[in-house]
Amino acid sequence: MNIAFFLLPKQEVACVTLDSTLRQTLERMEHHRYTAIPILNRNGEYAGTVTEGDLLWYLKDSDGKVTFENASKYQLKDVPLRMNNKPVSIEADMEDLINLAKIQNFVPVVDDMNRFIGIVRRSQIIEYCEKFVSRQSQESL
Repeated sequence: MNIAFFLLPKQEVACVTLDSTLRQTLERMEHHRYTAIPILNRNGEYAGTVTEGDLLWYLKDSDGKVTFENASKYQLKDVPLRMNNKPVSIEADMEDLINLAKIQNFVPVVDDMNRFIGIVRRSQIIEYCEKFVSRQSQESL
């Protein structure tokens, strides 16, 4: 099955750029109630995924230097990302998506020039698997 069927397009995905401030990132995550969001570079390419944990560890490791009050002075590009969420090509198959969804909340999707074009949510992949298993069960009867 073509993964484009599951794609939530870039226009509907809350993203940040490497130049975003910590405050902008925190506010965007809070507004959308996300625990992780994709990061794009200036060329629109997928650069990684930032999580709440990344931001909390960065604040903690700053020894009080970085606070919510001054978070607008620090850029996201300075935050170490603790997870390496891998993207897939729009040409990928369901097996690729399933393998990544085991360890990622969503799978970023890129085109053949590595430009970010959207995400596939883990919940959509699970629903697909559920329907597949259900069909297999019905055929066995």
